[in-house]
Amino acid sequence: MADEPLVLGIETSCDETGVGIVRGHTLLADAVASSVDDHARYGGVVPEIASRAHLEAMVPTIQRALKEAGVAASDLDGIAVTAGPGLAGALLVGVSAAKAYAYALGKPLYGVNHLASHICVDQLEHGALPEPTMALLVSGGHSSLLLAPDITSDVRPLGSTIDDAAGEAFDKVARVLGLGFPGGPAIDRHARDGDPKAIRFPRGLTGPRDAPYDFSFSGLKTAVARWVEAQRRDGVDVPVADVAASFQEAVVDVLTRKAIRACKENGVDHLMIGGGVAANSRLRSLALERCEDAGIVLRVPRRELCTDNGAMVAALGAEMVARNRPSSTWDLPADSSLPVTEVSVPGHSHPDPEEHAHAHDRTHSHDHVHELSKDNLY
Repeated sequence: MADEPLVLGIETSCDETGVGIVRGHTLLADAVASSVDDHARYGGVVPEIASRAHLEAMVPTIQRALKEAGVAASDLDGIAVTAGPGLAGALLVGVSAAKAYAYALGKPLYGVNHLASHICVDQLEHGALPEPTMALLVSGGHSSLLLAPDITSDVRPLGSTIDDAAGEAFDKVARVLGLGFPGGPAIDRHARDGDPKAIRFPRGLTGPRDAPYDFSFSGLKTAVARWVEAQRRDGVDVPVADVAASFQEAVVDVLTRKAIRACKENGVDHLMIGGGVAANSRLRSLALERCEDAGIVLRVPRRELCTDNGAMVAALGAEMVARNRPSSTWDLPADSSLPVTEVSVPGHSHPDPEEHAHAHDRTHSHDHVHELSKDNLY
């Protein structure tokens, strides 16, 4: 284990500041500072608030992760960070912090893809990923089916959402039902007391001529809103539990049906489910049921690792180090629309922290920020 790469990962794509430390496939620390409560009053994430929260939480969260892992920053073999996709301002905070730490510590920098990280985090739970792996990623911003022959260099999109992602639909339906934000946990909780067959809501993009692996939840969201409006207009109490259960069933039915089909048609016998919506209890149970019927092995990380976290970024970073993938250059950008096919962002050339530091000293002989940073980090 001592020979496995020790990597710190930073995740700031949305409203959670995540810092994880991983040695190989072993999770040593997973520190998260969430700003979700700051966004609840607005019914959704406010990018400016998220960015400010990341700025305030970054250093304390990194320090907490190092302490939890029982390692010094100087022990690290690399710094990994989410370079995209995500909120531009939020990503910029994480990328800037990662550059600062990597530069001051003289460690390699790895800018990685948020979606690929969600797949790789399962290695911390169930060991090395089989190759290829089929991944169903479902969150507030993404509903994607991805084929991953090599998690560090080859991730292929098979299908994605064409409008509202699953998590976004959960948030909007929860708002219609007056359940607050975030909507996913509230819907899941109320659905346990409801009848999933009470209302037959539509299943988007499941017709014979529809794209087999794409998702659409906008029509479902609208159908739920119109049903609730009709009930209220007629003076009838809305059966919140039944609506929640029926809506949830429509979502997970489509997600699991398409995921199983993708596995069968691509000859893959493992399905990994990740992203925030993977914490949904009905998605987990229906996926397990359908995978067992189809002879497919299901891999789902524990709930804490499904939502955005630094551990998933560190896991992918550690895999990059272990497989000798090129690290990123100091001009690593924060790319809000980074495609999943770009698992990592190596930049134009392989960076050499020591050479960069020497060049920095030669051209800025009066600039002592670099040395001050080292004093504060070690």
